[in-house]
Amino acid sequence: MGGMAAFLAGCASKFRSYNGPEVTRVRLYKSERLLVLDGAQGVLKTYPVGLGFAPEGHKQFEGDGRTPEGAYTIDRRNPDSLFHLSVGISYPNDADVAFAEAQGKPPGGDIFIHGGPRKGIDPTNKQDWTAGCIAVTDRQIEDVYAMVRDGTPIDIYA
Repeated sequence: MGGMAAFLAGCASKFRSYNGPEVTRVRLYKSERLLVLDGAQGVLKTYPVGLGFAPEGHKQFEGDGRTPEGAYTIDRRNPDSLFHLSVGISYPNDADVAFAEAQGKPPGGDIFIHGGPRKGIDPTNKQDWTAGCIAVTDRQIEDVYAMVRDGTPIDIYA
């Protein structure tokens, strides 16, 4: 019987459905390592997160290990992410590109909220390990992926 339960658990989909209130905004508080999903009536969910391996300051260049700060949008989703599932953030914006170009460096990109922490890393412990992304557990990214739609604003605070 235990073998059958394990088999059925392995067949569970990473794609969850969500029929609750619309997520109208996402907020990330970097210093608190806290991701907040807001609806029209207030907070719907909160998650502890891990950030880029150099979490202080706004992302400026490719490879700096920082997580961006500012106003962006959720602009894409990746069901085949190397990190279980992921939703993309619209970094870099025009100002990010202009600043990096003025310094003669690329701004970087491919910033996501994703699951799949590396072995030994626990994002619920607010450990920073990504190259600039926002990391949650696999179960949490399944919720975020189901709840947050492309076009949702995300505000990232220091």
